[in-house]
Amino acid sequence: MHISDAKEFSPSEFIDKSRFEALLEDIAARRDEFRDQRHVSKDVIEELQAIGLYRAFVPTQFGGSEMPASDFLQIIERISEADGSVGWVASFAFATKYLSSLPPETLSKIYADTPDIVFAGAVFPPQPAKKVDGGVRVSGRWSFGSGCMGASLIGVGISIEGQDGPPLPLMAVMPADQVTIDPTWDTLGMTGTGSHDLVVEDVFVPDDWILVRGAAPTINSTAYDYPTLGISAQVLAVCNLGIARAAVDHVIGIADKSKSITGAPTLGDRDNVQIHLGECEAKLCAARSWFYELSDEIWAKSEAREEMTRDDMMRLRLASSHAARAGAEVARACFEMTGTMGIFNANPLSRYLADAMVTAQHAFLNEGSFMNAGKVLVGQPPIPGYA
Repeated sequence: MHISDAKEFSPSEFIDKSRFEALLEDIAARRDEFRDQRHVSKDVIEELQAIGLYRAFVPTQFGGSEMPASDFLQIIERISEADGSVGWVASFAFATKYLSSLPPETLSKIYADTPDIVFAGAVFPPQPAKKVDGGVRVSGRWSFGSGCMGASLIGVGISIEGQDGPPLPLMAVMPADQVTIDPTWDTLGMTGTGSHDLVVEDVFVPDDWILVRGAAPTINSTAYDYPTLGISAQVLAVCNLGIARAAVDHVIGIADKSKSITGAPTLGDRDNVQIHLGECEAKLCAARSWFYELSDEIWAKSEAREEMTRDDMMRLRLASSHAARAGAEVARACFEMTGTMGIFNANPLSRYLADAMVTAQHAFLNEGSFMNAGKVLVGQPPIPGYA
């Protein structure tokens, strides 16, 4: 048992553990399938729906579970151990939180039939939408539509012509069948996420289906009160905690079996590998501990309906960026300590490395996030939407 597993992982009470474990085995066995087709297969999305993941941040009044944030994040972490791309796509089950700024009447329509809505979208670059009676007409192209291949509802970033918009982005929400998916996703890592371009051609979107991403919710619930932009960063960062764990476990698993063509000792007998494995375990466990400690602290504040401070948001964002970076560093160290073995595509370490590096490059997690944390620490305002 590894240090990070000292408390045995158990999915939330809302998730069937045996069914979840079976799904993890299926995902791990089909990693090449997702990579080669560049998206997660529909039956996997349907199973994630069936086990209740997509209702995690839906208020109970709409049939949701309002699963504690740490429970949800641990589930995404475990999925990411099996495959980073599936973990990334599954993490967007949180995205129904973006819908929380819609009017209650619109939310009632969205969840009229089921709480298991798969919502995906892309914000940037916001495209100009023409104001018409009762709504807007939307056209344009948006990149990075993660999870769009399995979505039933899609949101796209807009600016309304002739109007000064809010400091946070606007999103126009529409049924997925009104959006064309252009399969442009061709990347070094996280290949299976299907983060393709979204194309919309002159679609009417009513005013009450336009949201402000990250705005205050219109309904009081713990799931909605938990900081939207904070969890947006957390769900991506936790993928790297899972990927890094898989990388460390892989090195441990082959440590006494690896054979060198030069006749060098096995990995487990090498001093440098022993040192670096210890460092990786410590780095991963430390990042993970702070990450979940903060998540539980902020969830408790949400339950108590306490106002979130800028410092709360900064710490949540900083712990996420730190976790993503630590995961990438651990994955790289595992790749390096195995020498030439890791360079082959058949070796899972090559995938762990590429996926972890792509995760750490995300705009919510990269160097700019550390800069904004520093701004808050010295009393300067960060960019809008950070904290």
